[in-house]
Amino acid sequence: MDVRWKVMGVLAAGTLLVGCQSTISGSPERNAGNPTEPTFPTSTPSRSSPTPTTTTTTTPIAAPPPVAEALPPQNGYVFITTKSGQTRCQINTTEVACEAPFTSSPTVDGAPANGVRVTADGQLKWVLGNLGDIPVVPIDYRTYTAQGWTIVATEDGTKFTNDGTSHGMSVAIGGVDAF
Repeated sequence: MDVRWKVMGVLAAGTLLVGCQSTISGSPERNAGNPTEPTFPTSTPSRSSPTPTTTTTTTPIAAPPPVAEALPPQNGYVFITTKSGQTRCQINTTEVACEAPFTSSPTVDGAPANGVRVTADGQLKWVLGNLGDIPVVPIDYRTYTAQGWTIVATEDGTKFTNDGTSHGMSVAIGGVDAF
């Protein structure tokens, strides 16, 4: 029985080798523009069945925009604290007010301002005060929405943009910028 298997294996290998040969009929002709390359006749595709073409390009795929988490209001306000715990803010439909130990705030009534607020139309004002014992929601470095504002929190600071006016402010311990 062992001999039969060997014979069948040799026959199968021979059959495979014969099937792998290919011959192209015809004779090569010299191309006058390039004497070293032969030319072959090509057929023209019929108009009734167009030949599909495939083009491969490498295009970088942009990451989808981050999905914003909606923060629900309490009595018309959303209260947040940043991941660092150094900044607390209250957000309503008309303004955002934040309190933090700012390192370069202006002097207000003889003391360094510890608060800042921005209105929906981009008016920024430094203030003295304390937000008190507000029921804050801790936020992470992500994107959020609250009361018509988009909040983008990163390690470098927190940006508040009014969805209707595109005005707002970027808040960090080292400074605040209105836009």
